[in-house]
Amino acid sequence: MSIVLLIIIGTAAGFLATRLMKLETDVPTTIVIGVTGALIGGFLLRTLVMLTGWMAGFVGAVLGAIALIWIYKTYFSK
Repeated sequence: MSIVLLIIIGTAAGFLATRLMKLETDVPTTIVIGVTGALIGGFLLRTLVMLTGWMAGFVGAVLGAIALIWIYKTYFSK
């Protein structure tokens, strides 16, 4: 996956994940959450991506971002 596509998918996934988890963040934080979630989800769902295509990558990115938000809220938030 090219870096530009990773940023675009990660941004969309971060936006969706922050809205689903009801987390208010600024744009750069949303992008970082999404890209990091895309990396986590992409790594965990690599086999699924090869079988079903880019949509599974997007689902993995959203799931990874949601997991990252949950970890942040559980362990690092006040």
